[in-house]
Amino acid sequence: MGLDTSHDCWHGAYSAFMRWRKKLAEVAGLPPLDLMEGFFPMGHHYAFAGCEDQEWYQCLPIKWDALRPDVLHVLLDHSDCDGWIPAIYCGPLADRLAELLPLLPDGDDPGHIGNWRAKTQQFINGLREAHEAGQDVGFH
Repeated sequence: MGLDTSHDCWHGAYSAFMRWRKKLAEVAGLPPLDLMEGFFPMGHHYAFAGCEDQEWYQCLPIKWDALRPDVLHVLLDHSDCDGWIPAIYCGPLADRLAELLPLLPDGDDPGHIGNWRAKTQQFINGLREAHEAGQDVGFH
């Protein structure tokens, strides 16, 4: 079992998809996904800048709408097993991933991703194909 998407964006392990998205967030300068709404493991204590004088639960998880809007959020805050990326976002998201491409490691992930840049380029190509066809990218 694993994640399959339409337009050949991604075929692989859910865990690899999550590691890939974490790396995208890192190179984009976003907070770690583990601290974001939808990913934060409730009950864990973290310290991060801006919360020194508050209780941890008042700062975490970080809400997506608290961040500067970025089309990358469409991918980062997406389910890893169902739903779709609407066609309207496919072109802009492909452009955003292309900006991040040179910031990714130029080598293989020790897990199931393979080459970071090649896997990202595959996702970009699929998004561009969907955009040109006016179609959503489906997750299943």
